[in-house]
Amino acid sequence: MAKGAKGKGANIFVWIILGLLIVGLAGFGVGGFGGSVRTIGKVGDREITTSEYARALQQEVRAYEAQVGEPVGVNQALTLGIDRNVRSQLVTMAALDNETMRLGLSVGDDIVGEEILAVPAFNGLDGSFDREGYRFTLEQAGLSEREFEEQVRFDTARTILQGAVIGAVTAPEALTQAVYDWATERRSFTHLALTRSDLEEPLSEPTDDELQAFYDANIDRYTQPETKVITYVWLTPDMLLDTVEVDEVALREAYERRSSEFRQPERRLVERLVFATTDEAEAAAERMRADESAFDALIAERDLDPQDVDLGDVTESQLGAAGEMVFALEEPGIAGPVQTSLGPAVFRVNALLAARETPFEEAIPDLRDELALDRARRVIGDLYDDVEDALAGGSTLEEIANETDLELGLIPWVEGMTEGIAGYTRFRDAAEVVAPGDFPETIVLEDGGIAALRLEEIQPPAPRPLTEVRDEVVASWEAAAIADALGEQADAMISQMSEGAAFSSFGYPLQVVGPVPRDGFVEGVPDEVLVEIFAMEPGEHRVIRGDGRVHLVQLDSIDGAGPGAAGLRGAISSDLAQAMAQDVFQLFAGAVQREAGISLNEAAINAVHAQFR
Repeated sequence: MAKGAKGKGANIFVWIILGLLIVGLAGFGVGGFGGSVRTIGKVGDREITTSEYARALQQEVRAYEAQVGEPVGVNQALTLGIDRNVRSQLVTMAALDNETMRLGLSVGDDIVGEEILAVPAFNGLDGSFDREGYRFTLEQAGLSEREFEEQVRFDTARTILQGAVIGAVTAPEALTQAVYDWATERRSFTHLALTRSDLEEPLSEPTDDELQAFYDANIDRYTQPETKVITYVWLTPDMLLDTVEVDEVALREAYERRSSEFRQPERRLVERLVFATTDEAEAAAERMRADESAFDALIAERDLDPQDVDLGDVTESQLGAAGEMVFALEEPGIAGPVQTSLGPAVFRVNALLAARETPFEEAIPDLRDELALDRARRVIGDLYDDVEDALAGGSTLEEIANETDLELGLIPWVEGMTEGIAGYTRFRDAAEVVAPGDFPETIVLEDGGIAALRLEEIQPPAPRPLTEVRDEVVASWEAAAIADALGEQADAMISQMSEGAAFSSFGYPLQVVGPVPRDGFVEGVPDEVLVEIFAMEPGEHRVIRGDGRVHLVQLDSIDGAGPGAAGLRGAISSDLAQAMAQDVFQLFAGAVQREAGISLNEAAINAVHAQFR
C-alpha cells in the first residue's frame, strides 16, 4: 500500500473537501433511512450511501439558494436537475475510489490524523484540537468518527490518483506558440468612415411605394409580439410610505440600535506581522523604520499575500494589548514590537480614521425611511392572508381593489417588458406562465409587496399598421438607402485602388491606426471593423457597414507581440495545460466508470428525495 505519499496539491485538495463537507454538515442530520435501504447504488465495489447522497444534495441545494437568494423546494431542485448533477459527481468520486481500492492505493492513519487535526472547525477556544467538539460535530451530521475518517482516507487517496493521472500533463510547444501568436498579434490599418454628409448626391424623399416595399420586406421589425393582456392588483411598501407614521420614540430606539453605525470611534487601517521571538520582531521593526519598503519585503519573503496581514480598519479595543501603542501614533508608521496572543508582532498603520458621530437629528430621514418601509411591509404581510382568503372565496381582483389598499391595473404584457409592475421578476415569471382560466394567486414581490393577476386575453403576434409606424419605417429606409449609396461609393474607390490609385487620393481625411491588438479599442472605429481587420491580408481593402456609417479599411501590416506580452506565453501554456489536464481526467474518470460498472437504486434515491419534502 502507498502510505503518506502526498504533495502540496493533495493537501490543498483535501482541505477543500473537508471545508465543503463541514459546511454541508452544519445543522443537517440525515436519518430515517432505516432497514436495508443504506445505499443508492455502487460503482464497482464502492457503495454510495444514502447519507452521502443526502448530504451532497443538501449542500448543492443550499449553494443554489445562496445564489438565487430564495428557498428552493425539492420539486424545484429536481426540475433544475440539481439531483442529477449531485449523482454524477458522486458516481465519479465513487469510480475513483473503486480504482484506488483496485490499485491498493491508500494512506495511513497518521496522514488521516494530520488532515483532521488541521481542520479549524474541530479546534477549541484555545486553538487546539477539541476531541469532544469533533465528536459532537460529526454526531450532529449523522456521521460516526469511523465514517468521517474513512471519507478523509478516500479523499486523500483519490487526490493522489488524480495527481498521478494529470500531474505530467503539459501543453505542446507548437500549440502554445500558435495560441500565443494568435493572442498577441496586432494589426495596423488605414480607416475611412463615410457618413450622410459624404454622399455624392443628396438622398431623395421616399415614395409611398418605396416605403410600402421596405415595410413589407422588413415586416418582422414592425410586428407586435404575442401580448398577454393582464389585469392585476398590487400593493408595495413604497405605495404606503405616505400613510405610515413613525413616532420619535421609535426613531430614537432605532438610532440606538444602529449606534455602532452612527457613532464610530477612532480607527486605524492596520497590518500585522507576527514573529517567533521578540528579538526577531525588534530587528524587523528597526528595519521597517529605516526602510519604508521593508514591511512589504518581509511579506514577500514569507510567501504571504497582503490579505494575510491586513486587519482592515480596527478600533483600539479590537487590538487588545497592541491598541495603546498603535493608537499612540499620530501619523501612519510602524508600531511595535508588542506581545500579542499570537506572539510578538509589529504593526504598520496605513491611515488614521477620525471618530465620527452622526447626530440623531441628521439621522432622522434615514431612520424614518427604514422604519416606515418596515412597518409598510408588516401591514402588507398582515394583508396577505386576507387577500389569499378573499381569492379562495371567489372574490374578483376588482372587489379586492375596492375593499383593500391594493390598486387595480391593466398591462399589455410582452416578454422583456420591465416597466411598472413588470419591473418585478416574480411578476414577470407569473405573467410568463399564466394561462386562460388560471385562478389568481397571491405573489410576494421582491420588495415585500404583494400582487395577484388574471389573464384577460392573449393577442397573437400581429404587424403594426404602416400608418402607425410610418416614422420608424422612414428612418430605417433612409438609413438603408444611405448605407447602400455610401457602399457603392466605397466599392468604386476600392475598384480604383485596385488599379493603382492611392487611398489618400480621394480627398477624404484618413485615420491611420495601429498596431492594435485583437481586444483593442480605437476611438471612432466600431468593434465589427476591428473583427474584420483580423480576417484580412496586408494590402486588402474591405467595405464594412456598421453604427450608421460605411467604413472603408485597408490593412497595412500584421505586427507581432507588443511590449508587456512577455509574461503571457507562460500563462497561456499554464492555461492550456490545465484545460488539457481536465480533459484527460474526464476521459480517465469515464473510463474507470465504464470498466467498474455503475448500478443505481431508483427506489433508494426516491426515498432520499422524500426526506426533503
